[in-house]
Amino acid sequence: MNLDFGGVPTGWMYLIIFALKFIEVTISTLRIVIVTKGERAKGALIAFFEVMLWVFVVTLVLDDLMSDPLKIVIYGAAFASGNYVGSMLEEKLALGTLNLTAIVPAPEGKQIAEGMRNQGYAVTVTQGEGRDGKRHILSLHIHRKKITPTINALKALDPGVVITINDIRPIYGGYRGLRK
Repeated sequence: MNLDFGGVPTGWMYLIIFALKFIEVTISTLRIVIVTKGERAKGALIAFFEVMLWVFVVTLVLDDLMSDPLKIVIYGAAFASGNYVGSMLEEKLALGTLNLTAIVPAPEGKQIAEGMRNQGYAVTVTQGEGRDGKRHILSLHIHRKKITPTINALKALDPGVVITINDIRPIYGGYRGLRK
């Protein structure tokens, strides 16, 4: 199969290069996130289509490049734009699981944990000690899509709560079995 783009007007060629590279990089950004979340098979399938698109776009850019170096600028702009939009899209999809740690004063810790459990959260409580005394450390494994409501629920129970979040990759078990 021989695709000849020789008759395509220059403006359209720039648009085709930009659009295809933009799509390829957006897909690439999502693939990286999917693979780091442990979904290797899905990542491999996405990579198959991604690399075919990449080869096609690079062929368009390299074809007669010396007489039209603006193709490089278009390619670079699409690469940057695709990274930006891909990261925004990944944030909206909110793939993965987090460990949310909430540190609260010890006297209220058990009640706050119970309040979160009553809202359907799995909470593990450990004891600690801070500068101003005993603390309870509440650990919750949540899906990324639930960050905002979880934080709001904790702040409603204790406005002075200290919250940190870490990305995790659950392997096995737990309440409601996040991963089996």
